[in-house]
Amino acid sequence: MKQVEEKEEASVYQRVVLKNASPYHYLKVRLVLEDESTRLSAVELKYFIITGLKSLYGEVGAALNFDVLKYDEDTLTAFLRVYSRSLVKLWSSLTLLGSYQNKACAFRVLQVSPFLLALTGNSRDLQLD
Repeated sequence: MKQVEEKEEASVYQRVVLKNASPYHYLKVRLVLEDESTRLSAVELKYFIITGLKSLYGEVGAALNFDVLKYDEDTLTAFLRVYSRSLVKLWSSLTLLGSYQNKACAFRVLQVSPFLLALTGNSRDLQLD
């Protein structure tokens, strides 16, 4: 009889890290104004954000590409789309914007996700019957 050599193979575990395949990130933001009677259009909102980018990052920041996908003038809530590599710059400029027409204001970043569908619902607001 021939002896069959059996090799004991150790289990090999491999760690797999998937980087985000999405080129964009989506933000749901709300503008809180001191004077609640002030209303902005979508164009005014985008210009306001661009001026904040320009004040923080100069002309390079003003050239940052982002889109206002949806804007509700009643609640001052907007969905923004930005390239993933520019997310931190946009977010930091929104955080540092502090006045609109010499009145205090603040942007509240409500949700951030690489998937637009993820912003449509909020598990914290979910009510089960």
